[in-house]
Amino acid sequence: MKRTMCVCFLALGVGIANAGDFKLASEAFASGKLASAQYANSFGCSGGNISPDLSWSNPPAGTKSYVVTLYDPDAPTGSGWWHWVVANLPATTAGLPAGVSAAQLPAGAREINTDTGTPGFIGACPPAGEEHRYILTVYALNVERLDLPPNATPAMLGFTIRNAILDRASLTARGSR
Repeated sequence: MKRTMCVCFLALGVGIANAGDFKLASEAFASGKLASAQYANSFGCSGGNISPDLSWSNPPAGTKSYVVTLYDPDAPTGSGWWHWVVANLPATTAGLPAGVSAAQLPAGAREINTDTGTPGFIGACPPAGEEHRYILTVYALNVERLDLPPNATPAMLGFTIRNAILDRASLTARGSR
């Protein structure tokens, strides 16, 4: 019993030592409220449809690539809504500018299909009268590249990265109309 307790405390101690080291920042998410630029210009919304700025720091040792996602768990679909997915960002990447396009991504990086069925950023557009959470996450992975088919979905990406995640950093902003 004592050995088990020592192992548990050691594991907990390692988690505490590393917890919070990997950080994500975004001006668009800084206030906790989604900026109008990050709202869609479709589905009845009239926002800028601009992907948010991102910067991250203190990735874990062994990071070989990153994945970025923007997800709305409150969408009335039964499974949420994936607004943006970028995979295969090289380990040398420390952020993305607002409004980044596929052509501006670092070499080898690619956008994965969102829940619109196409790759690229799609801004928020919660149903009128509802407030939704938008969770922006960067995952540090222990693999250089994910071999995903051209029609990969966010669910497929999630399954593919589950054993490659070293750490993640997230920000949440709320949005309504």
